[in-house]
Parts: sequence; structure tokens; C-alpha cells
Amino acid sequence: MPKRGENLPLLGGDTSVFNSKPKSNTKRNISYILNVVAIVTIAILLFHNSSKSDTPNVPAFDPHGKKNIIMMVTDGMGPASLSAARSFRQLKDNLPIDDVLIIDKYLIGSSRTRSSSSLITDSAAGATAFSCGLKSYNGAIGVDSDKTPCGTILEALKLQGYLTGLVVTTRITDATPAAFSSHVDYRFQEDLIAQHQLGEYPFGRAVDLILGGGRCHFVPIANGGCRADDRNLVKEAAKKGWSYVGDRKQFDQLDGGKNVSLPLLGLLANHDIPYDIDRESKQYPSLAEQVKVALTALQEATKDSDQGFFLLIEGSRIDHAGHHNDPAAQVREVLAYDKAFKEVIDFIDSTDVETVAISTSDHETGGLVTARQVTESYPDYLWYPQILLNSTHSGEYLARKIYSQKVKSGTKFTEYIRQEILENDMGISDYTEDEVRQIASKSSQPDALLYFLNNMISFRAQIGWTTHGHSAVDVNIYAHTNSPSLLHKLKSRNAYDGLTGNHENIEIGAFMETITGSDLNQITEMIKKTVHSPHGKSDLSVDEFHANVVPSL
Repeated sequence: MPKRGENLPLLGGDTSVFNSKPKSNTKRNISYILNVVAIVTIAILLFHNSSKSDTPNVPAFDPHGKKNIIMMVTDGMGPASLSAARSFRQLKDNLPIDDVLIIDKYLIGSSRTRSSSSLITDSAAGATAFSCGLKSYNGAIGVDSDKTPCGTILEALKLQGYLTGLVVTTRITDATPAAFSSHVDYRFQEDLIAQHQLGEYPFGRAVDLILGGGRCHFVPIANGGCRADDRNLVKEAAKKGWSYVGDRKQFDQLDGGKNVSLPLLGLLANHDIPYDIDRESKQYPSLAEQVKVALTALQEATKDSDQGFFLLIEGSRIDHAGHHNDPAAQVREVLAYDKAFKEVIDFIDSTDVETVAISTSDHETGGLVTARQVTESYPDYLWYPQILLNSTHSGEYLARKIYSQKVKSGTKFTEYIRQEILENDMGISDYTEDEVRQIASKSSQPDALLYFLNNMISFRAQIGWTTHGHSAVDVNIYAHTNSPSLLHKLKSRNAYDGLTGNHENIEIGAFMETITGSDLNQITEMIKKTVHSPHGKSDLSVDEFHANVVPSL
């Protein structure tokens, strides 16, 4: 005979202990069915009540309603860049260990970054993934993998009545802003990119506000530029109604965005705006200042409109610091971006217009790690942000400074290196005579020199780099909105409906298309006749591009 309790049913039937008198099969089955029905009914009621109490009433979402879309790109910034900048800032400002950057508070997911031609993307393909919502080859600007122009989210929103803007710290014709506002086969076609950005292609003018560097590709060599032809696009733009600012004084006259006449062409440097560590504030505005002007101007211009604005913001030179393996410059670029990010957060929290900001990177650059083994013995677990604080200029700046001084220093050149460069600018007192000799010997080789100087800083800070190029590491996604319905969508884990979790980079572009009800295919049809091939090089293959063009970029 079975022991007591040995035959207890799991879901129903006889819930008493074992009874020696057997029940009929019919009674047992009826009892079982009734118990299952009761449990299922209770579960449904509990789930229904729980859903009512736990899930807030999310307003119906209107993709065509008035809204502002702010796309932010931290070019070349990987997770380690945040770690380094956070620790650097804590040291610099004597902050507690639980202090975080503004951007840290808005982390929602991560992005995979491969292009159609490689597991490691470049900025052109990475930005095209955001703008067109599709994969393309490295070097592609607003074209698909077959070199067919693809409609961008900026163009689609312009067609819907949005105002649009680009704010960057590199050349405005560089890969990221170009991929939203032009269509060329290869990123080196910057003269043609400039023409597209001013409206010289089938779509017409799509951009209302431009702030950044890159005057070089808008003016001919005779006027201090670098265009291959003799066109002066700045003068041409003025004749077409563009207002223009070309320096800090003219930028300040914009009065923080309150005195802006659109369309605005702001080319604040001939090439890139200097690294934040080198930037003279009286000569160049910060990224945060540019962002404030753009947000204020676009808000004012759309206050009585049925639609808001689309703004692309790029922390461009985080990437350059990664390419240069320059940790002192990179942490300051990240902090400069964080200040710009705060401007965006403050704007979103102050406006009544439904607004969303999405921030992510196109890729990581440099293979940065906040660790480095500097001896053969087992390493100590440490790195020294103080070394980065002591360094007051980028390697790029110092390489130029050393080269210009060599011309006039003569026999006192090595003493200049010791006192002015190493001790004063880099904050290094434990330099060796071999390092002094190497700096002197590389003084006529700018690239080799800046790499050597940056390695001196990295080595002493115990910062590691694995490449001067990009890496395939996943990058973070951040977002913020003042809209409950947009917040609900952001938190969706479905691939194209939200951005929580891990995503392909093209899903960020698809998300913007979804929440605005835009149609990128419609734009693609409108721009398919765009001139996009290099003059005289229409048959240039992707392999030829990488073999012959990439090394010169």
C-alpha cells in the first residue's frame, strides 16, 4: 500500500491524502477539469487586473504629429571611452566614485556596427545605416551597396515639412553629416558633397541650418580653400538667400540662436574645429554652444509650424583622437560632447513639443582599453588619469608646434623639446634622453611624431590601444524623450519598434522612419538621378577605393 501523500495530484483531483477507497475515473476527470478551469479563470483575472494597475495608460501615438527628432552621433566612441572620461572627470573635479556623466543616465541599449563590406565599418557606411536605414559598403555616402542613391531620414522629414539642421565639429562635408545630406559613391568626394548640401541635386535644398568646419570644400584654392574647381559656393549660397557666419565674432552675433535667419551656413573653420583640449574659446565655439544656437533657432522657426525639426549633432573628433591614439584629447572630447548632450536634455525637458533624442556611435576607434601592461612582470591593476590631466595639448597640436619651432630653433631645439614640450605642455618630467632624440628625429614627420608623443602619454597613463583604425566592438545607445508614447516605443524590445537591448545599426534608422511615418523609398525614387560618381572614375570599384584612395584619407 502506498505511503500517505504519495499519490497527491499536482493540478487537481483528490487533494486529500491517499484514501484506500478508489474514486471512479469519471468523477476524477470531472474534478480535474473543473479545477483546471478555475485556475485558468483566476489567472486570466489576475493578469487582467495586474495589467490594469501596473501598466500606465499610454497615449495613442501619432507618427505624423508635430515632433522634433534629434539624432546624435559620438563618432568613434566606444564603452571604454566613457570609462576613461568618467574616471578622468572624477579626478579633475574631485568628484565621488559614484559620480557619472550626464549621458550615463540615459543608456538604453547597444548597437552592432558592421557594414555590408566588412565586420568593421567606417563612418560613411555607419552613418548611411542611420540615415537610410540600410547596410552599405565602407566609403559609401547616402548610397546603397549597389551605389544607388538612397533616401535619407533628413530628406524625408524635410519633405514632410520639418526644418533640418547639421551641427558637427569636423568638416561639414565629412562622412557623418554628408551621409544625411548628400549622395556620392565615396566619402572623398567632398567638393560634390558640399554642392549637394546646398541643394544642387534633384531633391533641392534639404538642409536649413549648417554649423561646423569645412569651409575648405566650399571655396576655391585662390580664396584659401581646396576645391578642385574655381567655384565659390559661399558666395553662390549668399545669392540664393543663405545667411553666412565664418568666424567666432559672426557666430556670437547669432545671439545664442535668437538672431538667426534661415537657411544658415556656418563654416567656422577651414578644416576641422580644433580639439577641445586645444580650442581657443575666443576663436572657436564649443559643440555645446553650437547645439544651443541650433536648438534655439530651429525651435523659434518652427513654433507656428505643423511640424518640428530634425537635427543631426556629431561629436566628431572623438574619432580623430582614437585614430591618433591620443587619450588626453579623447577624454576631453567626450566631456565636450557630454556638455552638448546636457543642452539637448535641458531643451527636451523645457519644450511642449513631442521630442526625442537618440545618441549612439557609428563605431569605436582605436581599440581603447583602460589598462596596459608596461613590464614583463604581472601587471598591477591600475591606470593613471592624472597623466592625462597633466597633458594640456593634443599630439596633433604639439607635432605642429615642434615642426614650426624646428625651423627657427637651431642648436637650442632639443632644449626646447625638454622644457617647452615635455615639461610644460605634456607635464612629463621623467622623460629619457632617447625620447628627446626620437622627438627631434621625427620632427619633420608629423604623423610619426604625433603617434610617438601620444604613446608617451598613453604608456605613462597605462592606457592601451590596439589599432589606429576602427574596431568591431558594440557601441552604446542612449535616448531621452518628453513623450510617454515615444518612451513606450523606445522601450519596446522588438527589432524595429524600439531601441532597448542589442540592435543592428540600421534599426536606429528604421526607428526614426517608423516614429515619423516617413517613407524613405519615396525619397529614393525622387533622387535616383543624382550625380554621385567620381568625375572620370565612375567605374571605381570598392576594392580599388580601399587600395588607392583610403590610404590617402
